[in-house]
Amino acid sequence: MKLTEPKRDQILRFCAQDPVERVFLEDVARRGLGRFVARVEGRELLALCHMGVNVVPSGSGCGVFAGAVARAAPRMLIGEARAVTELWDEVRSRLPSPREDRPGQPVFVIRQSPASGGTGLRAATLDDLELLVPACASAHEEELGIDPMRRDPEGFRWRTRTQIEEGRSWLWAEDGVILFKAEASAWTPEAVQLQQVWVDPVARRAGHGARGLSDLCRLLLQRVPTVCLFVRAENEPAIRLYQTIGMKHVLDYRSVLL
Repeated sequence: MKLTEPKRDQILRFCAQDPVERVFLEDVARRGLGRFVARVEGRELLALCHMGVNVVPSGSGCGVFAGAVARAAPRMLIGEARAVTELWDEVRSRLPSPREDRPGQPVFVIRQSPASGGTGLRAATLDDLELLVPACASAHEEELGIDPMRRDPEGFRWRTRTQIEEGRSWLWAEDGVILFKAEASAWTPEAVQLQQVWVDPVARRAGHGARGLSDLCRLLLQRVPTVCLFVRAENEPAIRLYQTIGMKHVLDYRSVLL
């Protein structure tokens, strides 16, 4: 089947069919970033794939993207579990063996504001950069098993700074200790997707994560209908945290790390 480079309005109509599952794809399209290929019928998309360091497929019949993905040489395939599985089954013989495969990663959502956590949560500023860079690096290493300050320290510092400048970073800190922090990995009119929910190890198991996340969700739900995030299936403490504040499991992602 012939693939095409979709137009922005086509991408947005496709993403509107499932604004939580496709929140990253919509965010990238709205900001004019990245490159997309699509499987089309008439003027409508049946499947869409973001091509880059992270390949993100969505829709039906995603195996058709295998050739393009093999040429892109990504570091990760990530997205809705069925779409990633369809693509991986077709492309796996043309890519390196994965260093990790994470099926069944639950996606959680919340649409009703939880109770106040009574924290000092606030938007991060550039004055927080030196505090946030090592915290974000630790969260990244905990999640992906790679220390970004060894792989690309300047690039990671720039990305952390950019998140702050774009208003996509929040923290609650006291006496130089981060009691809670998180960033938005995607933001659309319908949903915000959070990433790197993190508490300094010295402050864990004291309820700070639930309080901070509750206040962040309250803040964001004043601006969008839905807050969402996804987590590794084996991360039971995080799953308990999300359930504690009222988040619901609505679908599953899969990540194939290369």
